[in-house]
Amino acid sequence: MLEPAKTVQLFQKQSVSPKQFKVGEVIFQEGELGEYMYGILEGEVNLMIKGKLVETIKKGDIFGEGALVHKNGTRVSTAVAKTNCTLAFLDQKHFLFAIQETPMFALEVMRSFSDRLRHLKAMI
Repeated sequence: MLEPAKTVQLFQKQSVSPKQFKVGEVIFQEGELGEYMYGILEGEVNLMIKGKLVETIKKGDIFGEGALVHKNGTRVSTAVAKTNCTLAFLDQKHFLFAIQETPMFALEVMRSFSDRLRHLKAMI
């Protein structure tokens, strides 16, 4: 089974290259509308809520999928490149296709949500 980030890369539009972000660059901000979910091919990303670091995610992880599954489509966190990063990305259309065509990817997305929820609960 492929790691979730590689699955994102497979379903990304073939005519588009992964996105590059430099250290400290904001990938998306809390409260804005989310158009893409991301998979980390290289590097690390900090996820922050209300200016507080919540977690650091690494190569192979996915993030930003929440904005594609909620009706309002807004981001609940800010994502900032902790290191130089290479990110694969999917828009909602390609995300839904990947979920339908690759049940194990759907399971990995749910596992990602579950892991983050567990992490947050452990912090309380």
